[in-house]
Amino acid sequence: MLEAPAPRDDDERVAALRALNILDTASEERFDRLTRLATRLFEVPIALVSLIDHNRQWFKSVQGLSVTETPRNISFCGHVVFCHETLVIKDASRDARFADNPLVTGAPHIRFYAGYPLKDMNGYVMGTLCIIDSSPRSFSKDDLQNLTDLGQMAERELNAIQLATHDTLTGLSNRRGLEVLAEKALKYCVRHNAPTSLAFIDLNKFKAINDQYGHAAGDNVLKTFSAMMLERFRDSDICARLGGDEFVVLMLDATEQQAAQAIENFREAIAEAGDKGVWPCPITFSSGVVLYNPFRHASLHQLLQESDKLMYQQKARS
Repeated sequence: MLEAPAPRDDDERVAALRALNILDTASEERFDRLTRLATRLFEVPIALVSLIDHNRQWFKSVQGLSVTETPRNISFCGHVVFCHETLVIKDASRDARFADNPLVTGAPHIRFYAGYPLKDMNGYVMGTLCIIDSSPRSFSKDDLQNLTDLGQMAERELNAIQLATHDTLTGLSNRRGLEVLAEKALKYCVRHNAPTSLAFIDLNKFKAINDQYGHAAGDNVLKTFSAMMLERFRDSDICARLGGDEFVVLMLDATEQQAAQAIENFREAIAEAGDKGVWPCPITFSSGVVLYNPFRHASLHQLLQESDKLMYQQKARS
């Protein structure tokens, strides 16, 4: 058996998948209707929307199997993630990559497999829409086109989830995305007694940039500022754009002092970028940092309110 190698950007790919917050969620009709249609259209017993996590493939929609996940190292779909292309196996028992795969030698006794890569808006392959049969079969050009059509429908549904939780201009989480991610992060904080801090960031005099240089220049400032946030803060930090020129960073396992220092380091990086001519004019921001306290902050909203108030106090002093 040939285990599918992981793509070089697999950590980033898995992070993008997990940011969708779709893993281990309930079945949804918008995906189930596609797998039902696939079983009828291709006359196969099994159809899946399979998402490839670090060590497993998990089925968002499954027809014809009683399990909801299998190990990634024996998955056919892992090969699709690596090659980024539709994979068709007419007879797995005669394919050196799969002949001794336990999914071939044992249940569900895969012989035929066809999987279409489901890509997010950044081009990462999240998983596949795949069809499976226990008998070898051919696959025509029309079959390939039909699988592509269904796969693109599933892809659009995944991208709709991404659009609902991501800011389209900057690629950061939007307010809804922040709420979803923060709910899990703050539960982790309470469960493990881990310090977590939130920083509220607001660009200073951003309206003047739009007025003087135009909205295209203002959008470029926001995109570059956001890219620097993703670069300068840790992978475990949640960066979000609330709207306009307001941003948030939720820092897991960070005391208030550590978070404040991270913000000051970021402030220096923004100033250094200005020295290199990155900005059309000097860019500065005001910020407020609050340590999460589950006894004082009953919700993310209260945490945002407190950090927002501190940010405005700093802005008034600047």
